[in-house]
Amino acid sequence: MIALRPTKSSLVIACVARLAAAMAVLSLLAGAALAGGYERVRLPSYDGDLDAVLYRPKGPGPFPAVVALHGCGGLFRESGKLSLRHSDWGERLAAEGYVVLMPDSYGSRRLGSQCGVKEVTVRASRERVADAAAARHWLQARSDVRPERIALLGWSGGGSSVLAAIRKDRRPADEQPDFARAIAFYPGCRVQSESTSFMARLPLLMLVGDADDWTPPGPCDYLAKAARGRGEKVEIVIYPGALHDFDHPRLEVKERSDIAFSATGTGKATVGTNPEAREDAIKRVKAFLKGL
Repeated sequence: MIALRPTKSSLVIACVARLAAAMAVLSLLAGAALAGGYERVRLPSYDGDLDAVLYRPKGPGPFPAVVALHGCGGLFRESGKLSLRHSDWGERLAAEGYVVLMPDSYGSRRLGSQCGVKEVTVRASRERVADAAAARHWLQARSDVRPERIALLGWSGGGSSVLAAIRKDRRPADEQPDFARAIAFYPGCRVQSESTSFMARLPLLMLVGDADDWTPPGPCDYLAKAARGRGEKVEIVIYPGALHDFDHPRLEVKERSDIAFSATGTGKATVGTNPEAREDAIKRVKAFLKGL
């Protein structure tokens, strides 16, 4: 058998074919990353621009939307990557057909984690409520968002901001549609439960754990019962044995000792994923948002 040596033209053709195949693979990978990824955006606020993360469903829209508020640990991990909880919920809600906007209340102001800070400068009931309003305004200016179908969601300190934002006496003065409904994961409820003027102007769903020793469920349960007694649409689900951060996709149960305020007063609290509570919460959030 005679071995034929490849010609120069055949080598060029082979190289081009390999390059085309490689480009096709890269294109597929990029598309997959874009489909499951997020975009970094900036939006105007009262004290300067806010950095934010945006998840968007496929298609032209217009879509309903969710403004999601991070907890005291911030939006990103120390590595600069979006935290697992936020990426999990962002991808999950976008897959359900929601535009998801997560304003970075701390990073935008050059602040790190605020979990161990007692005298915070970005307060749950003030600056972060304003951030939520700025996020709503930004979404309502987009052609791919239904302005009257925007929900507000928050975790822990972000959940406390949700409670402050939906008070009846803090109804927005702008002429844009208000948030349609709200969800709070394990919020700190003490301030609002002790307020004699708290009234919820929106349907609210609170999801808390009965073993939470960071933001205990008692004040939230009291708040929900009092609100329902006034005819407000406030629902609470208390998960047996669930700790703070129970909805995290994979957080090993551990004790934290870097907390400024905890239920025990020791600066310590136990956190970790609870698979059963997490699964149920995912179902409830989806069902609650379908009412948008």
